[in-house]
Amino acid sequence: MDSKIQKITPNLWFDMNAEGAVNFYTRVFKNSKVGRTAYYTHAGKEIHGIDAGKVLTIEFQIEGQDFLALNGSPAFPYTEAVSFIVNCESQDEIDYYWGKLTEGGDEKAQVCGWLKDQFGVSWQVVPTELNSMIVDADTEKVERVMEALMPMKKLDLNVLRRAYEG
Repeated sequence: MDSKIQKITPNLWFDMNAEGAVNFYTRVFKNSKVGRTAYYTHAGKEIHGIDAGKVLTIEFQIEGQDFLALNGSPAFPYTEAVSFIVNCESQDEIDYYWGKLTEGGDEKAQVCGWLKDQFGVSWQVVPTELNSMIVDADTEKVERVMEALMPMKKLDLNVLRRAYEG
């Protein structure tokens, strides 16, 4: 990992399974790496209750984006209010990330390209073309795309393209 600290770094709080999450994400995303690991010390045990020597944080990087994984507790579960967008260039790429990130995840949370992985983190697996489609000045095109998009779980790029073209 670079010695220069990124200005804004997402901090992901895990219920004592940060190592598993980092291993999972760095397997799913080929352009990734694991950085430094920090460990709990005796200081603060009366507050957090975690034994010295357990993993506190792990730095990792996915596609050039730095993240920090924190071993915490079940006190702060994830919601869909924050999600990570995976921009995909093809249906094969959509299929790959959707298949990997949904493994062990919450099937009820799959809607419009959104999913919740096995750690409770929300992701949006979307074709890069979608952004241009939904901001097009032709409101009829946008309406057709949105009508096609809304009932989907995993996004189908060909269906979205056909809707866009009319």
